Amino acid sequence: IVVNSKQGILSHVYNYPNPFTTHTSFMFEHNMPNQNLYVNITIYSVSGKTVKTIRTMVNTEGTRCDSIEWDGRDEYGDKLGKGVYLYKLAVKSQNGFSDSQYQKIILLN
Repeated sequence: IVVNSKQGILSHVYNYPNPFTTHTSFMFEHNMPNQNLYVNITIYSVSGKTVKTIRTMVNTEGTRCDSIEWDGRDEYGDKLGKGVYLYKLAVKSQNGFSDSQYQKIILLN
């Protein structure tokens, strides 16, 4: 998909494995190759409390990012309890494009 410099598409947001026990990787596709993308993943309990925030910058040669990992621990390094969590994966490019999607994640102990 060809777009102008301020548009972009975020798609196929998921994590694998899901459910997971010790670690999972977040993946997504986009149409902004060879650009710095600022990624913010916020993980929420089902009650809406933020339990973990992952911030990173990626630059992919292609249109897929699959290099962001999480070990199932909260902001303080404590292992979260088993259950269902929600996460919001937000991407912002250096050109001003931004998009986000919500997904469900299941943690097993």
